[in-house]
Amino acid sequence: MKTATRLIREQSAPSPHGEHGEAVHLTSSFRFADAESAAAAFARQGEDYVYSRFSNPTVDALNRRVAAMEGAEFALSTASGMSAILALCMGFLQSGGRVVCSAHVFGATVQLLGNFFRKFGVEVDFVYSADLDEWRKALSGRADLVLAETPSNPLLQILDLSALAEMSRKAGAVFAVDNCFCAWAQRPLEWGADIIVHSGTKYLDGQGRVLCGALAGKKEMLMERIYPFLRSGGPAPSPFNAWVVAKGMETLPVRFPAHCERGGRLAEFLRGKRGIGRVLHSGLAEHPGHDLAMRQQGGYGGGIVSFVAEGGQNAAWRFVDALRLFSITANFGDAKSTITHPLSTTHSRVPDEMRRRLGVEEGLLRLSAGLEDAEELEEDLSRGLRALEG
Repeated sequence: MKTATRLIREQSAPSPHGEHGEAVHLTSSFRFADAESAAAAFARQGEDYVYSRFSNPTVDALNRRVAAMEGAEFALSTASGMSAILALCMGFLQSGGRVVCSAHVFGATVQLLGNFFRKFGVEVDFVYSADLDEWRKALSGRADLVLAETPSNPLLQILDLSALAEMSRKAGAVFAVDNCFCAWAQRPLEWGADIIVHSGTKYLDGQGRVLCGALAGKKEMLMERIYPFLRSGGPAPSPFNAWVVAKGMETLPVRFPAHCERGGRLAEFLRGKRGIGRVLHSGLAEHPGHDLAMRQQGGYGGGIVSFVAEGGQNAAWRFVDALRLFSITANFGDAKSTITHPLSTTHSRVPDEMRRRLGVEEGLLRLSAGLEDAEELEEDLSRGLRALEG
């Protein structure tokens, strides 16, 4: 089956009732016919339903859909996108190990690596540039894990996945890609990545209802390195949340192109407007990573637009406060359009020097194009533009 079909038809086996919609298995544990069966189930890692902290039919249905979307052999789900990042790090890092990470990843990922894993003796090196020479320099020595995000949050930096995959292999590192901004359109495994990370909270759910995360890749690698931590550590998605995200994924092939269409339109609308500095969207021809993005992202520019309100934070806040349709929230990928000021929200805990090097300036705003009428979204942005003039 093609991917769009699999996102609808991949599901857990129906009960004897033959329900058409997937059942939600809201149970903490599973019972066995006898003591011997229970012992055998606990001994077989991941092959039986034992306890919903690490095995559940509804969660398995979500895993199959994530794997189908990414063209992966296997997938595992977690309680949130950040717990997926945590599971990845716990699976491949240890004291004395080394991770090379793009500095342009989500702010909480920077905090997790820089504040927590460093204190456990992990060497953490951040790369600020998309320049392959900078990555080559960072990966000239040994590394255990390479983590990248493309397009990045919030500055939409585009990284060359094939080149980073080759460098990671030479350094002996596992190459993981946060594919949150480009779910459905971009398939990093096809460009050489080993593991894909998702926050199902975003485009996979699509309506901002629940928290969820996922990792996709080869079954052997995930089961040997990630599953033991999930089983013991317990960052599990609830079966209900897994069901919500799995149902959301059924419409992803229809929703994501619509988000991209509106994102591109709003980026064009903001370009050249009085009071607006740079506008970032990988679908714009002037974006420094445009050609690479179009190849890697299947021709889609994405639904995220970042832009700078001239006049710093006060101007940015005036712009945001004038809006009536966009929701002021840090989440993205919803049917509802959202907007946030990264400096005071998602990247507020990132060290000042790092923010400056990243280019997360005072006037930077990030919007997520939802599924509302495009003309009404433009009208709402016009309110923000008028606030800048005042």
